[in-house]
Amino acid sequence: MSGMLLLIRASFFLDAPVRAAIVQMEGSNWDQSSQKSIVGCISRYGDWPELMGLGLLGFFIARKRGNSKWQRLFLIAMVASTLAGTLVNTMRLTTGRTRPRVSPAATQGWYGPYANRAWYIGKSEYNSFPSGHTATAIAFATIIFFGSPCWGILSLLLAVAIASSRVLLGAHHPSDVVAAILIAFTVAWLVWKYHDRVPGRYWERLLGRGSGVVE
Repeated sequence: MSGMLLLIRASFFLDAPVRAAIVQMEGSNWDQSSQKSIVGCISRYGDWPELMGLGLLGFFIARKRGNSKWQRLFLIAMVASTLAGTLVNTMRLTTGRTRPRVSPAATQGWYGPYANRAWYIGKSEYNSFPSGHTATAIAFATIIFFGSPCWGILSLLLAVAIASSRVLLGAHHPSDVVAAILIAFTVAWLVWKYHDRVPGRYWERLLGRGSGVVE
């Protein structure tokens, strides 16, 4: 736990230089560029609803093929993703941290749930820390990696692309993403360890008897 906190704390030193480098790289035509459209697409389709849709699609394909291992993996991935997203989104609703893109219209800082006689809970531009997109994507991909390293590497690369898109769009600071990654990995690891303790008979009831549950 202390190691995680140190990593998160160290990541705050990346925020200013990384944001400055991104702004310089993107240039003045970024908003009208095809690159931003691509990055925006990655960000948009990397959110929780789309991940759940992907998980359900994968589950039903695996079910049709009688592959109980992948049925379990997709179900566990959806659970881990949902738990990580719920935890992170609850946190970010109360931290009141400004998103990078609000500058210079608003002063960067941590406003908490209430400041200056105003509530900041639910105000998107003040709900930056940690990154919800990153948490849900990383937790989902980590479960896939635990169950199938080859496909898991691809899943993690896609999750990293989603996390990177949030930084490039000015929706999150690097420290928002680092914190979300560490939280998501911890949640995924705990879910994975717990699922090993679930007796096979419960999986048979969930997936259907004769499904050939793979331990």
